[in-house]
Amino acid sequence: MRALVAWSLGIAAGIFGLTAAAGLTGSRWAAILIAAVVAGLVGLLVYRRPIVPLDEAACSPGLKAVSGLATIGALVQIARLAVFMVDPSQVGYSAVPTSQWEVQHSCLSAYFVSAQALSSAPNIYDDSLYSMPDDDPAGPRKARMIGPFKIDVFEYPPPFLLLPRTLAPLTPDFMSLRRLWFGLNGGVVLLALLVMARFLGPAAGTRALLLSPLVWLALPTLSVLQKGNVQTMVIAAAMLAMALFERKRFAAGGVLLAFATVSKLYPGMLVVYLLARRQWRAMAWTAAMAVAFTVLTFVEFGWAPYAAFLDHLPGLLGGEAFPAFRNPAAIAINFSIPGLVFKLKLFGVPGMSFGAAKILGWIYTLVAVGVTVYAGLKTLRDEERPLVWLAILILATLRSPFLPQAYAAFPPLWLLTLLAANAAATTKTLLWVLLAWAGLNLYWPIDWVVDPRLLAAANAVPQALTIVLAALVFRALQRSENDRARLLVATDPGRL
Repeated sequence: MRALVAWSLGIAAGIFGLTAAAGLTGSRWAAILIAAVVAGLVGLLVYRRPIVPLDEAACSPGLKAVSGLATIGALVQIARLAVFMVDPSQVGYSAVPTSQWEVQHSCLSAYFVSAQALSSAPNIYDDSLYSMPDDDPAGPRKARMIGPFKIDVFEYPPPFLLLPRTLAPLTPDFMSLRRLWFGLNGGVVLLALLVMARFLGPAAGTRALLLSPLVWLALPTLSVLQKGNVQTMVIAAAMLAMALFERKRFAAGGVLLAFATVSKLYPGMLVVYLLARRQWRAMAWTAAMAVAFTVLTFVEFGWAPYAAFLDHLPGLLGGEAFPAFRNPAAIAINFSIPGLVFKLKLFGVPGMSFGAAKILGWIYTLVAVGVTVYAGLKTLRDEERPLVWLAILILATLRSPFLPQAYAAFPPLWLLTLLAANAAATTKTLLWVLLAWAGLNLYWPIDWVVDPRLLAAANAVPQALTIVLAALVFRALQRSENDRARLLVATDPGRL
């Protein structure tokens, strides 16, 4: 098993290395050579010094069989997708070749265009940068094009643009950036999956490692990697930051969590968690790095992006800034809690408006903060911490006005494997895992014709599973605390 795990990870690293090298060098043969070296080095390193101490006795034959099949499927799918990332004309290798929307949509395009516009456009949130002049605000958005891809709208705080601007000298054109971004995104997620598996200890960590191919095989994961949305990388970076804090690497952890927070805002919920736990050094480094990124953005790009962002912020928080709300199909695939208002509107419920969504959003925010503080006040075992961090991030992502299926399902898919890893690898557990995995894989491209009400009803399955998985983590915390209390009473009745 050790060799199979090592070389599977090596091949995965080699695939991501291939696309990154293709973006950096522009040479197919150089990329192949670099990929082969990366695959060999990673495979050899993991074989000699496993990141997760493997406990083969903790894995049932059924788990090994499921893992083996999922690993083969995941590697094939990632390799296929890499072909499309290197050569966008190879549409047949995309995640969903029969959907023009899936093939053409690129979240990364918004990052590229907005980063380029910093030096010339007074407002990087101006819709004219991303949409056609004849775009009708009453209908689905008509996007500008960059090569064969539709340009997405930019909806992030200005400090996020430090990342694409840093990569710009390495990748002067969009297609090169697209290849590098895919490799970078996949590599960061792969590292985070391994680090969290290690946190669980040998037995549960081995099970988490064997279940992790299910995350890569899932269509939402493949779709978000193809679209280049930064969501997966932000989730992974925030998780790595929390792991670094636990290992007393406060500066490195602060850099990651601060950048994730100033880029996407919702990882700031982990700062609430740190506050509840009184982890002052972690908080101090995160705050200091957040200030540093904010100041660096101001020095590099001036005040104009911030002025535009402050003007744009109410629409971001309330949802008005998202063109997706002009498309009934996009509304139907929204996992967001405030977005439930617009799903009800699809079914003819009166009074469903942005105002109602804002009220629901702020009520939910209070609930999410309360649950986060509750979790932060609990005594946690090492193996419980990654689950709590990921559950908090899931709660935070659900607060966004718009959270589409393409990347909403990634964190619950990951959480599913971690929850299952903490249970015995019985046939019953595996069946429940596969059933939940199938539910989270319910995926329907928005350009496939279907009644949006039917799509919204179907989308309720993965949306509910996302909420249930997070809730299971917090429920387990109370059960764990009760178990510790009973053990304490049994061993020391005088402590009553």
